[in-house]
Amino acid sequence: QVQLVESGGGLVQAGGSLKLSCAASGRTFSSYVMGWFRQAPGQEREFVAAISWSGASGRTYYADSVKGRFTISRDNVKNTVYLQMNYLRPEDTAVYSCAARLGYYSGPDVSTVRLYDYWGQGTQVTVSS
Repeated sequence: QVQLVESGGGLVQAGGSLKLSCAASGRTFSSYVMGWFRQAPGQEREFVAAISWSGASGRTYYADSVKGRFTISRDNVKNTVYLQMNYLRPEDTAVYSCAARLGYYSGPDVSTVRLYDYWGQGTQVTVSS
């Protein structure tokens, strides 16, 4: 079992920045896919970013809406994945959740909910105009 706990959400003005963290515990794993998704009220959960790590190298993926503004990164020692969010917009307001899949995968399904086996509870991000 893997437990995921997000932190770092909050209220920020448009143009500001936040850094989300997702701490994983319960199992150690050297190869994985970690993703960030978000869900605004009345909307479906949507993909934000993901990182696929094979133990020696990785690959990152981003939704078009966040490319150039958000950066996903990982600290394997701390078993933590981060989402640095810059130039935030009101439309970025949502509950952000991280998700994990054990084992390496690199392909189009990194943006799909069905790929992931474990989910965190989410953290609220609110961007005011």
